[in-house]
Amino acid sequence: MDTKNQEIPLKIGIIGAGSITKESHIPGFQKQKNVEIIGVVNRTKESSDSVATEFNIPKTYNNWQKLIDDDEIDAVCIGTWPYMHQILVEKSLEAGKHVLIEARMAMNADQAYSMLQTSLRYPKLVSQIVPAGFSLQADAFLKKLLTEKYIGNVLSVDVNVYRGLLDSSTPFIWRHNQEFSGYNIMLMGAWYECLLRWLPPAKSVYSITRIVNPIRQDKNNQPQYCTIPDHLEILCEFGESIIGHLAFSESTGFAPQNQIWLYGTEGTLHITIDIKNETMLIKGAKKGDPELKIIEIPKSLQYYWRPEEEFIGAIRGTEKVKYTTFEDGVKYMEFTEAVHLSASKRKPISLPFS
Repeated sequence: MDTKNQEIPLKIGIIGAGSITKESHIPGFQKQKNVEIIGVVNRTKESSDSVATEFNIPKTYNNWQKLIDDDEIDAVCIGTWPYMHQILVEKSLEAGKHVLIEARMAMNADQAYSMLQTSLRYPKLVSQIVPAGFSLQADAFLKKLLTEKYIGNVLSVDVNVYRGLLDSSTPFIWRHNQEFSGYNIMLMGAWYECLLRWLPPAKSVYSITRIVNPIRQDKNNQPQYCTIPDHLEILCEFGESIIGHLAFSESTGFAPQNQIWLYGTEGTLHITIDIKNETMLIKGAKKGDPELKIIEIPKSLQYYWRPEEEFIGAIRGTEKVKYTTFEDGVKYMEFTEAVHLSASKRKPISLPFS
């Protein structure tokens, strides 16, 4: 490790300081050695000033272009809604700034391709997406189990992500609006990102969607029409032989905890994930075992949420981006678009697109 690189001061600019940025990214950067957040720009001058005051950030800007043009800034953390991601990433890279972008990567696959191609034109700049964290603790271990054929050849994967009974009183937010959110549905893209860490990419997708709760009230108590489904079922093929069933819903009550089943020729793995409490449990059984039993995740293979630390390490050359690269982002953006197209056209969609 080059300790000299660790002494280089890095100055960060924040574009878009919503709840995740304030709860995670700003504190995460402020914990890093020789790293200073020197500027922030939010949707309004008032909110920019508020964030600057709360986190002792010296500069605010009237618009995002002024932050990107600031020669003092070495790297930009982008926490806006997806509809702004492409232009902010590409303008930042063109201005010589490293970029860390909040997931989801973009609105659609075309935007993701463009962002990847722009990043490849600037190989000395770090381009990173904030990773989906649901399975980070066990990703390396699950990959090891499957590679070592703990369950033999994988036959099928079943994913169930449910968020409770239909509740018409829950507020309308940007995730319900395709103009801001793009083609992603609920947290489907993030869960697929996790699966990609241990399974081959999907090569075909067939999906059915429903908008069960079409009208929600916004923060001003005005009714808004939801253009993003709140119930989704997907059948897909992972690689050459694995059948996948993925179900996501915000309108199903008394459903089981978020869970993934992996069925193989020699056994079964069952994974439950409690997002709220950030806990994860793996159970497994092989032929001849009487029942599933808990499999402990070795501490040596456990990972944890550290996007800001990883981003700074990549800039300083002490590590490479692992979670999440733009190449991986393109894969999950292709999948989310394939799901959208399949539901819209009522037919299977093949992957990859190109």
